[in-house]
Amino acid sequence: MSEQHVTPNSTRQVDPRGLRFAAAITTVVLALTLVLNNPWPLAVQAVVFAISVAFGVQASPYGWLFKRLVRPRLGKPTELEDAAPPRFAQLVGLVFAIAGLAGYLTGATVLGVVATGFALVAAFVNAAVGLCLGCEAYLLIHRIRTPSTATN
Repeated sequence: MSEQHVTPNSTRQVDPRGLRFAAAITTVVLALTLVLNNPWPLAVQAVVFAISVAFGVQASPYGWLFKRLVRPRLGKPTELEDAAPPRFAQLVGLVFAIAGLAGYLTGATVLGVVATGFALVAAFVNAAVGLCLGCEAYLLIHRIRTPSTATN
């Protein structure tokens, strides 16, 4: 993403390439869930989302893989992003994963497929073009909750 996402209370910064890497893995895991019609990959993804929410995106298994295996081959990032919007996006993903699991495990397969599908679309868009829908929602909520002091 060419735009740097920074909110006033932010101190933690993350490499956006790592976020796209994680989104690509998430895309594969969620696609496997749908193709195999099996909730277990979704359960694994829910755990990854929960770790990211609880400890930050850098602490997730995908963040660890990026930091150890991919980032050293890429060099330093040219930009960093605020970690709060991606962490919120992981929370949104966790909510969809829990809804999907609830659907699959209770026999409400349509709920499982739809919730997983929504999460898959969001992950794919992030991986493919760098647009994090959950991050954009975070920024929109932040703007709504923080009235502008600018005058026209």
